[in-house]
Amino acid sequence: MRVKITDTVPVSVVVLTWNGRQWVHECLSSLQQLEPAAAEIVLVDNASTDGTCDEVRRNFPAVRIVQLDRNLGFAGGNNAGAGAATSEYLAFLNNDTRVDPTWLGTLYNAVEAHPDIGLATSHVVFMDRAQTIDSAGDGYLRCGGAYKRQHGRRGGSSADMEEVFGACGAGFLIRRSLFEALGGFDEDFFMVYEDVDLSYRARLAGARCVYVPGAVVRHAGSGTIGRVSASQVYYGQRNLEWTWIKNSPRTLLWRSAISHAAFDLAGAIGYARQGHLITWCRAKAASLAGLGRMLRKRRQIQRACVADPERLWALMDRDWIALKRREKAFDFSSES
Repeated sequence: MRVKITDTVPVSVVVLTWNGRQWVHECLSSLQQLEPAAAEIVLVDNASTDGTCDEVRRNFPAVRIVQLDRNLGFAGGNNAGAGAATSEYLAFLNNDTRVDPTWLGTLYNAVEAHPDIGLATSHVVFMDRAQTIDSAGDGYLRCGGAYKRQHGRRGGSSADMEEVFGACGAGFLIRRSLFEALGGFDEDFFMVYEDVDLSYRARLAGARCVYVPGAVVRHAGSGTIGRVSASQVYYGQRNLEWTWIKNSPRTLLWRSAISHAAFDLAGAIGYARQGHLITWCRAKAASLAGLGRMLRKRRQIQRACVADPERLWALMDRDWIALKRREKAFDFSSES
């Protein structure tokens, strides 16, 4: 049943922030305009020092604040928000976003109508270029890496909802029961790839993920390769290994091993050209240092797996070289 415009949907929207005072006001203002409204809005402050919490208390008294005493990263911070939330569904939203009034109701309707859909991901566009897509959900490569679907393309792919591999952490909805069954985000990741990892584990548990083009989020952060920071390289390159090792069923792990090695080599070359080779090496060393912990998690994940590996393989993209070339071409052109 579709919600009415006057209804309140049983969704808690979790907004994570860290020294993002310049963004939070616009984000929360847009959430107050939702039609239908969210059951609650939870702001998680990752030990900010810029006065964010005072700002929110003054201007948004209805927003619940979870004020952490240390920075737990994207994974730990959002887990804290989920733990404080009370609704049947959870929506996670970046702080540097503005949502359309129908965003939440559109995501909610997509999931509520289909019991096998566990996650619904948004149509994310750039804040300053609303006709350019930042993400249409996450795709996963057969070589063991992730990418933003339709990144840099103009407009939308279609008017219809479609199945995708995973949800983009900038704005998505998940059933609370599924989130809790999965144990939430993996806090070992801290940040980067935690949404990919969560989506992969949801897939293994038999849940589907859909991209909902009518659920529009405007996103200020570009996260482009050309402006990537050392911390993004470190966490991204470490966590892509952990995601691949933890979640790939045995048959897919072996099938993708050679292409994964090639993907890593290409990454090393690319980051060396950007001056990040040492960071890349540190990330791979850290992934090896945490391998034992990830293998223990893998055993638990794979024992509980109900997904057909061939079905997962069919959802993954083969041509990573072409995808990465298109992504990089847009990222560098957008800097000029």
